[in-house]
Amino acid sequence: MPAAQLPFLLALLLVASREALPAASAGDAHPGYADEGSCGLDGGLSAAAPRRLEESDGGRRILDITHAYRPDLPAFAPGAVTGPVVRLKESMENGSAYNLSELKMECHMGTHVDAPGHINQGHFAAGLDVDTLDLEVLNGPALLVDVPRDTNITAQAMASLNIPKGVSRVLFRTLNTDRKLMWKKEGDLSYVGFTEDGAQWLVDNTDIKLVGVDYLSVAAFDHLISAHVVFFKNPDIIPVEGLKLDDVKAGIYMLHCLPLRLVGAEGSPIRCILIK
Repeated sequence: MPAAQLPFLLALLLVASREALPAASAGDAHPGYADEGSCGLDGGLSAAAPRRLEESDGGRRILDITHAYRPDLPAFAPGAVTGPVVRLKESMENGSAYNLSELKMECHMGTHVDAPGHINQGHFAAGLDVDTLDLEVLNGPALLVDVPRDTNITAQAMASLNIPKGVSRVLFRTLNTDRKLMWKKEGDLSYVGFTEDGAQWLVDNTDIKLVGVDYLSVAAFDHLISAHVVFFKNPDIIPVEGLKLDDVKAGIYMLHCLPLRLVGAEGSPIRCILIK
């Protein structure tokens, strides 16, 4: 893409977000912002899989960045998996007049969203649950960026990304995607996430309200509580965790994320798609 088109694309992105963006040269921004964006599929997937992962409508592509809820989905503990999520409670095969399934799962497994009360008792007591999350934040233009692969998301790493002021939704792809941690049949606490100073840098220096990451926690394990505390001081910031960002190029997309309307819950499974 010609560099001259980048300011126009960024302006379009931020107008759609109802936010203003100061004029900037193409060299001021992360190189991924000017990318065309695409989605590829691993050769091992079946022929039916593309219809579930990517759909096309007159040139528009819908990319599903939600992990399927499967029994061997990694859980947030070393070597742990979620176990069965769906159980067939009534079965026609066993003589019932209908099939009826039930769900059994924690609200923070797989691709999910955190509400402000997750690690802030004041927000929890105030009723800031999943049902109160701002759909305007969860849906709109977003940037997918690649974090340097030799680091957690520290203040230094954040500064190196050169995310322009005014951008409100950013998906951070890290070494977690390269290591395919969300595809492993066990939890792995060596994942990459935000450190406390990285979270504080984001709060102090950007306009980001939606923080998307590619493993089960927005915070690195050694900063699990402290980084969450920084984010949840502001109830307007929404972490979306466990995203499937494999083979999606860095760039500008329309993001749509919809959690379940779980009254009283501090987290929820969420279906997220990108539209290019």
